Amino acid sequence: MKFDFLSESDQAYFIHKASTLVEALPYIREHSGDIIVIKYGGHAMVDKKLSDSFAKDIGLLKEVGISPVIIHGGGPQIGELLKSKNISSKFVDGLRVTDKEIIKVVEEVLSKDINTEIVKSISSSGGKAVGISGNINNLIEATKLQIEVKDNDSNIEKIIDIGFVGQPIKLNKEIILEHISEGNIPVIAPLGIDKDQCTYNINADTAAGFIAGELKASKLLLLTDVSGILDSDQKLISSLSLSEATKILSEEFISGGMKPKIQTCIKSMEKGVKKSTILDGRIPHSVILELFTEHGIGTQIVSD
Repeated sequence: MKFDFLSESDQAYFIHKASTLVEALPYIREHSGDIIVIKYGGHAMVDKKLSDSFAKDIGLLKEVGISPVIIHGGGPQIGELLKSKNISSKFVDGLRVTDKEIIKVVEEVLSKDINTEIVKSISSSGGKAVGISGNINNLIEATKLQIEVKDNDSNIEKIIDIGFVGQPIKLNKEIILEHISEGNIPVIAPLGIDKDQCTYNINADTAAGFIAGELKASKLLLLTDVSGILDSDQKLISSLSLSEATKILSEEFISGGMKPKIQTCIKSMEKGVKKSTILDGRIPHSVILELFTEHGIGTQIVSD
């Protein structure tokens, strides 16, 4: 009779896997039954290996009793399709100026191409995902976003019309809650609609924060292409209180796209979200590492 024995290296590997599962157990218990809103975008969405790991993460969350709600971006994909159609576009304060022609492309990319692909990916990993577009069935009511830009010469602020770019003002949350009660994983395209049935493009971070606040989610996760909030020495800040996050906004080292992300976290927490995290979506299984390990990853903002 022949027996197969594990090598010492194999034993160490499986022991490490077992200890990881044991470490995750109290965090699984902590989050079970929670609604967690996740903004999905950046490198994590366009890299095949990362998108596959994300889909598996979401399927696992659902299996352990967590209700994930996904809001996705799509800026690069929109830019590519506009370029292929020879449609030029420009940006003001990081937001794409969106006319009637461009909003049709935005809707096509967000609600059809990307949304369908994410639903398919999560479903293939065992999750029961369902695609929802924010401008359908009045899910997200929006109004035109007003952008104030300071003139460099006169130093006078003026309002710039950037077209069909919206600010969410009302959520028909019963649609999302019904899907959750049916065991579905909502995957939401960040589009809104106004009372005149005009469709608006909404920044995905903004939409995720707004939805998290309206749902009183346990946690908001913003996946980014950086490790989190960095200090003046470019070192990761692992944790901030809500008041500290508010104060840090005035620091010079908080610039570019990080400032609105922090503001989104603050607004959502002021509306009832318990915790929010800005984390690096370039790391495989970043969602699982953040939720189910002792130290997590990224920068977590907690209530005072």
